[in-house]
Amino acid sequence: MQYFDYAASCPLDEEAAKAYVKASAEFYGNASSLHDIGDKARQLLEHCRGEFAQLLWAPKDGIYFTSGGSEGNFLAIQALLSASPKEGKHIVTGMAEHSSVANTMKLLKKSGYDITFLPLQPDGKINLSEFQSALRDDTVLVSIQHGNPEIGTIQPIKEMAALCRHNGILVHSDCVQTFGKADMSTISPMVDSLTISGHKFYGPKGIGVTYINPSLTWKPFYPGTTHESGFRPGTVNVPAVAAMSVAAKRAVEQQRIQAEHFFHVREAFIQSLSPAESAFIIYNSDLPSTVGMRLKGLEGQFVMLECNRRGFAISTGSACSAHLQTPSKTMTAMGITGKEAKEFIRISFGRETTEEDVIQLGETLVKIANQY
Repeated sequence: MQYFDYAASCPLDEEAAKAYVKASAEFYGNASSLHDIGDKARQLLEHCRGEFAQLLWAPKDGIYFTSGGSEGNFLAIQALLSASPKEGKHIVTGMAEHSSVANTMKLLKKSGYDITFLPLQPDGKINLSEFQSALRDDTVLVSIQHGNPEIGTIQPIKEMAALCRHNGILVHSDCVQTFGKADMSTISPMVDSLTISGHKFYGPKGIGVTYINPSLTWKPFYPGTTHESGFRPGTVNVPAVAAMSVAAKRAVEQQRIQAEHFFHVREAFIQSLSPAESAFIIYNSDLPSTVGMRLKGLEGQFVMLECNRRGFAISTGSACSAHLQTPSKTMTAMGITGKEAKEFIRISFGRETTEEDVIQLGETLVKIANQY
């Protein structure tokens, strides 16, 4: 089986796996315990916190370890709402946000918040003028993902954040798809919170990082929580943090080389579709590792299952919505509805993806197109 679903999850990096085993065996104490064994684990945890501060271009005292992107998004949004410098009940977000953000917005709406959901333009990006027009005097929060998980477009977070800062509005950005693939140095200083998830850059599953601007005074969502300065309950998974740190450093160090690799295999993949070029629609992407596309007239789930039967693992969009059998949120946000929205499939590349691999996948998709 050839794997083309790296946007959903990556295999664990070999060096990260070694770090996990070593930390599990040698730093097994609870980092909150006051004895020496616990302190040893705490020192490793704080060392990793400092490393992520450097990788994210953010202050160390704003770094919190979580169970991943979904929990991080939920807790970051709650933290910012508790720290808002002004009164208001209006939030601006995107129509194509990850389910962890979309579902949080549904919950907040039940609590009395007014939510504005912004659509995407045909190029997969939010219109800046429309974004600016959506901001109101009672807007207290904006939550916009940095990178789209289905087609790979990157939103103009820096420009959006500048508009928000001018109006006293706090900004959260889901950076799960972009850490290790895009420059974070211009994003972190502009937003009030962001999230990343370890398994998206070859770290372990069930571990992530949330950054909260340390100048904000936020309230814990779970009363009485002591772990991670009250940000979340539960003993910190120190071995997973250590492994994630190793994977994160490697991802950042290899970012430029990997981008060139992804550009190369993406071009080879698109070229391999040329025998049936008119059957495919390929969407704009700023992340060359992600290809969002449609095969005209065929449901994405059918194409995915046909590819799986022939030895290729692809997806129909975000893994957190894969079993819902609903149209792609990105397609809907771009104004593509009905049967066409359900045609969507996603191909995503990783370090191990070769030119030969993508050509074989392309040839398989062409055969499916010609057959059906």
